[in-house]
Amino acid sequence: MNDKKPKNVFKEGAISSEFIASSIAKHQSKTSIGAHNIFLGQVRADKTDDKTVTAIEYTAYEDMANIKFHDIREATFNKFELNCMHIYHSLGKVNVGEICLFVFVSSPRRKEVFKAIEFVVEEIKAKVPVFGKEIFEDETHQWKVNS
Repeated sequence: MNDKKPKNVFKEGAISSEFIASSIAKHQSKTSIGAHNIFLGQVRADKTDDKTVTAIEYTAYEDMANIKFHDIREATFNKFELNCMHIYHSLGKVNVGEICLFVFVSSPRRKEVFKAIEFVVEEIKAKVPVFGKEIFEDETHQWKVNS
């Protein structure tokens, strides 16, 4: 493990398509990259007891979560041949249809990005202390259980 300080991966509210597009565009000048893969987590309109989710409000133990994100990032670089990786997660309210998780990996080879993105997303779901409160159309809410 290196001595890099954990980066703050959190963004307030939804992750915009403009932000995602800008992140992709910044990599066009990196000519050693042969493949990118992107995972976009989007809030679903799940139904529970005849109520429909309209948004999720995300909270986190931010310092601990940023350390976990950093550890996952380092483990991924050690496991796969990657040029770069970016992870962003929402905090606060994110409406149905909006993006709450953006993971972007780049490598000289396509097979690496497919394996790496699955690894990263599964590690995030299993290890990072981020919590979502589902908000229903009647303004009631409940804590989300990851599936």
